[in-house]
Amino acid sequence: MRRLHLRLTLRAQLALWAALATGLAVALVAGGLYVAVSGFLRQAQAQRLNSAVEVVQGRVEDLLRPRRPGEGGPDDLLPSLLGVATVSQADLERIARAVDGEGLALRVVALQGGELQAVGTAGFPALFLQTLAPGLHGTPDGAALLLVRPLRGNALLQIALDTRALNEARRAFGRALTLLLPLAVALSLLVGWLVAGRLLRPVRALETAARAVGAGGDLRRPLPGAGEGDELARLALTLQGAFARLADAREREQGFLRAAAHDLRSPLAALTARVEGSLARERDAERYRSELQEIGTDIARLSTLANHLLLLARDPAAVQRAPVPLRELAADAVDRARELDPLADVDLHAPQAVTVPGDRVLLGQAIWNLTTNAVRHAPGAAVTVAVEAREGGAMVTVTDDGPGVDAATLARLGEAFFRPDASRSLDTGGHGLGLALARQVAALHGGTLSLRSAPGQGFCAQLHLPAAGPARLVP
Repeated sequence: MRRLHLRLTLRAQLALWAALATGLAVALVAGGLYVAVSGFLRQAQAQRLNSAVEVVQGRVEDLLRPRRPGEGGPDDLLPSLLGVATVSQADLERIARAVDGEGLALRVVALQGGELQAVGTAGFPALFLQTLAPGLHGTPDGAALLLVRPLRGNALLQIALDTRALNEARRAFGRALTLLLPLAVALSLLVGWLVAGRLLRPVRALETAARAVGAGGDLRRPLPGAGEGDELARLALTLQGAFARLADAREREQGFLRAAAHDLRSPLAALTARVEGSLARERDAERYRSELQEIGTDIARLSTLANHLLLLARDPAAVQRAPVPLRELAADAVDRARELDPLADVDLHAPQAVTVPGDRVLLGQAIWNLTTNAVRHAPGAAVTVAVEAREGGAMVTVTDDGPGVDAATLARLGEAFFRPDASRSLDTGGHGLGLALARQVAALHGGTLSLRSAPGQGFCAQLHLPAAGPARLVP
């Protein structure tokens, strides 16, 4: 059988929780009151018995005192209780009326002739045994209380008090609680429903606004109630900030894709034109070799672009955290730059080997990008690649004494696919991804890439890489 799950709204849950809390509070308070009132009433009845027993005991013992011959009456029921003392039912009735009016019943029990003899007022509770020990006793149904006191001559005085009024008070109190508890729960449920609806009104407005943002795609649309007020206001402000960051990411992604499509279109179109031109008519072997070399150059550029795109899209969770020797990576970058341009003036300054935790492939690509960027965009300039340890990490610095760039260009360097106009006109073979990749690698390792330049003052790129502790120096 298919199981059905009841899913309550948040408003219904809040109302039910409020009703449950109120019901528990009322039950606890009512139970405590019931126990306290019952105990108080029982204590009051017990005090009533204790107050009456002193007077009753004195008067009964006065009847039981030894008398002279001829002082007894004809209605004595215990004519030989102590040999000469007498107690009658009429005496006990008179004492009961004089002491407490109605509700008090008396009984005197004594041993006479080897048997228990008792005399009591009319209506004495039959449930109480004659042999009860001294002390306070009660019937199982709580209808009466009994106080037993010893008298002279091994006699016992039993004073019973009718407590049916106490039971009636308890039952009335219980009926009131039985009626009050459901009413309190129902009232709290109604109030909780109304209050929850009022409290959740901003949530519904926020839900409507979020749905509108999702349907319209306007992630920068302000959300109602956003601010630094209560929890809901801060939640709306947090969501608004998250939507704004998503909008920024979407705009960057769209710009990245447009730029990638543009940069991929040009080499693909050039490659297609070269292939079609080579196949248009017969050529000699030397011409075919020249065409294939140019095609190979275009393919190499496309391969480099594809590799950079893959590195930029790399999952941060896949970044390795193994010891990486930065001096070795910098030396490799310098050697490759010299192979790229034998006339390039590229030097390495790394007096000590510095190791930081990271991804060797990504860090090697970042250092190579910074180096080849300096060689390509500052032809004939002296380029220096320096590696040094810093407190809490390391820094790789690539400087050149080339023409530098202006402030407007410097502000945009590091954006994916951005290339200054001069760079595009020189056709240096880049795609505007070198600095963007280096910045991304720095961010993946928790570091930063800082750029400094000015017209006529060269260019400086510094890659700051943190470590779990101070950078480890290798002798």
